[in-house]
Amino acid sequence: MALGIIISPAKKMNVVEGPPFPATQPALMAQTRLLFDRLRQLPFDEAHDLWRCSERLARTAYDRLRETDLDHNLTAASLAYEGIQYQHIAPQVMSDEALAYLDRHLRILSGLYGVVRPSDGVVPYRLEMQARLAMPGRNGGEATKDLYAFWQDDLARTLADDFGTILNVASVEYAKAVTPYLPSLGARVVTCLFGSVRESDGKLLQRSTEAKAARGTFVRWCAEHGVEEVEHVRAFSDRGYRLDEDRSSSDRLVFVR
Repeated sequence: MALGIIISPAKKMNVVEGPPFPATQPALMAQTRLLFDRLRQLPFDEAHDLWRCSERLARTAYDRLRETDLDHNLTAASLAYEGIQYQHIAPQVMSDEALAYLDRHLRILSGLYGVVRPSDGVVPYRLEMQARLAMPGRNGGEATKDLYAFWQDDLARTLADDFGTILNVASVEYAKAVTPYLPSLGARVVTCLFGSVRESDGKLLQRSTEAKAARGTFVRWCAEHGVEEVEHVRAFSDRGYRLDEDRSSSDRLVFVR
């Protein structure tokens, strides 16, 4: 089966009226609508506590939540997320061939949408995967206390339906929503790490800002090189990174610079 790449979303999102335009819908919209309706039921104080951000940001997110329609004013996910990682993917200046590669191979993990393809139409939202949003049980099941419990193995099953091997380039917060389930579903997971080695003790250091830039650069490199096999990514060398064979294994590729 095909090779997939999973990444995290960005907290900041935009509405973009320009190409590439949304062409598809996220696969797990039924669950998304349940979460969205629950969010809209929250009083402001509870939403503020859930989001764990400043009151100014919470008020903006809360007002937007009240005004948002999940079916209108959509932006392609590849453009909607704004952050260091997405700046380095730079879909706005990609070739049509590279954009098509992303849509076949890249999936964005999301607290609200679950699994998102780059061409999926989405709206701006604020809901991190680690949020402790209590939800009623689905299909007569027990109520859940957080998003990990709500989504269960839905995200992993969606990924395993499309991919036999998955390059995990997501943060720990998002990766743990899928990696515990994927092996039992027959999908191989290979985690990619990007860092530098501290001279004093040889420890691998992963600095947040640089790691995000490296992840975005890596995704773009895969698209531009049409990567179809795990072995091909071992040649990644942008931003001064090289594969560290000694730190790598069959399920982990460590790139250092």
